[in-house]
Amino acid sequence: MLVLDEVTSLTGYIAGTPLQSDVLLEVKSPYDGRLVGTVTLGNRKDTEAAIAAGLKGGPLLTRYDRFAVLDKARQLLEERKEEFAQLIMSESGLCLRETRYEVGRARDVLHFAAIEALKDDGQVFSCDISPQGKARKIFTLREPLSLAVAITPFNHPLNQVAHKIAPAIATGTPVILKPSEKTPLTAIRLVELLYEAGLPHHMLSVLLGPTAEVAEVLVQDPRVELVSFTGSVAVGKHIAKQAGYKKVILELGGNDPLIILEDADMDLAVTLAAEGSYRNSGQRCTAVKRILVQESIHDEFVKRFVEKTKEYICGDPADAATRVGTVIDEPAAVYLEDVVKKAVAQGAKVLYGGRRKGASLEPTVIVDVPRDAQMVVQESFGPLAPIMKVKDLEDAIALANGTAYGLSSGIVTRDMEKAIYAVKHLRMGTVNINEVPGYRIENSPFGGVKDSGLGIKEGVIEAMKCFTYVKTFSMPW
Repeated sequence: MLVLDEVTSLTGYIAGTPLQSDVLLEVKSPYDGRLVGTVTLGNRKDTEAAIAAGLKGGPLLTRYDRFAVLDKARQLLEERKEEFAQLIMSESGLCLRETRYEVGRARDVLHFAAIEALKDDGQVFSCDISPQGKARKIFTLREPLSLAVAITPFNHPLNQVAHKIAPAIATGTPVILKPSEKTPLTAIRLVELLYEAGLPHHMLSVLLGPTAEVAEVLVQDPRVELVSFTGSVAVGKHIAKQAGYKKVILELGGNDPLIILEDADMDLAVTLAAEGSYRNSGQRCTAVKRILVQESIHDEFVKRFVEKTKEYICGDPADAATRVGTVIDEPAAVYLEDVVKKAVAQGAKVLYGGRRKGASLEPTVIVDVPRDAQMVVQESFGPLAPIMKVKDLEDAIALANGTAYGLSSGIVTRDMEKAIYAVKHLRMGTVNINEVPGYRIENSPFGGVKDSGLGIKEGVIEAMKCFTYVKTFSMPW
């Protein structure tokens, strides 16, 4: 049974003031369907009030003030890490192994954002460097935006929210958060924690409600200077059309390949393929979605990979032995089950797993997957491990680049020349050598190209640049 038995009753906040409404969103466990919590929903009037509160502003925070809030939030999150891990598990169906790991990642985001808040990345340009120059110096500084909007997905209910809110706080930019309706409880708890850490209330609001009255209003309002969205390609492109004349950060889907060459360390390759495919129930934009194995080692890899997959027990997310919880809901699991069936109809073979019960889907090993199968052309967001043969590195790169996505990738090889060749020729935002496609630290640049995003990077340092604008001024010198 899940650990949390009480129903968590939460509300949205307009600059720290709880919403007043009788309209509630019910949040249920994907694992057993029980009611996990409720959230008070807002409407268009509340959205307008949140925008007005953010624009009205309040006392400006010094760099140290911003550092202190973020560092205090980090300390509070550390003290309550198990509470947050249990809450994420209850509303998302992810197992405790994953939710505890996610809390640690979010703690890093707050830590790195606090550090960056203390830094000044201003530049100085001497003007007497050309015949037309003058005895002056030009200085740059970064100033916060008037108001930003952050729209976050379900798959990382804490870390994705932290990745948007923390950089905004570090720069002094007020932000309105619209979390996923599927996993809103963790997001709201983080907002409350930031208030407790001393964040001035005008700096942060959080709202959920009908799309036409909340999300669309936030995206379209010309007073909002930035919209940062992480989620599906379809919704991201819709936001890009609706946002108008403002900054837009889009972190969208991925169809990330792991390329395994014949000279690879086989133990490492098997481990990376399993961890990349099954962690977070496969619900990561950077999860391994396609395993591209050089044909000379294909059969040996498959044999060992099936045995490795057996270690990833699917079951009750609260059970310490469980390594794969549910996907986000039953319709998502049904979709994954369907794309496997379609691949099998095209000639693919399921070697292990594939059984579904409600929102639970076993880790699934599939071989002989056609290159035009839906499950490898589109993003399959779950614990699927389709294995595809490739002739050589050139064939692998052509296959890897042959979808609409370009987020992350990995290559397993002992050959440095081939590794460098892959870095140069894979059209992805990230290429990791002898590591899963999703490897990163929380302050390193992250983002994709093509349908994976606009090429604008996230990660704490890059996000802080997006939440500010550069002002130059000059003085006689």
